[in-house]
Amino acid sequence: MDKLAKYRQIIRQILTEYAAIPYKYGDIASELIISQDENRYILITQGWEQDTRVHGCLVHLDIIDNKIWIQRDGTEDGIATDLEAAGIPKSDIVLAFHPQRLRKYTEYAVN
Repeated sequence: MDKLAKYRQIIRQILTEYAAIPYKYGDIASELIISQDENRYILITQGWEQDTRVHGCLVHLDIIDNKIWIQRDGTEDGIATDLEAAGIPKSDIVLAFHPQRLRKYTEYAVN
C-alpha cells in the first residue's frame, strides 16, 4: 500500500471511531465528511441541546503533499497523538492551526 492510501485509511479509521462516540447530553451527533478525492476530512457535531442549535467543526484534516495538515483539532487529547499511535511520523504531521513561524518550535513538520 502506498503512503497516500495508508494515510487515507488511517485517518478514516480514527475519525470513524471519533464519530461513533455518543454525546451524554442533548440530541447531538457527529458526522464525518470526506471529500470525493479523499484528501479532506471534516468531523462535525450537530444537533440540539434543549433549544440551542449545536453545529461546529470538531476536526478538519487535509492531506497536502503527502503530509497530514491538522487545520482544526477540537479533540480532548489532540488528534496528532492518535495519528502517531497509528504509525504516522511527526515529520508528516503539520499543526496547521499554529502560525507558520511558531511551527518550528513543535516536534512536528513545519509545512
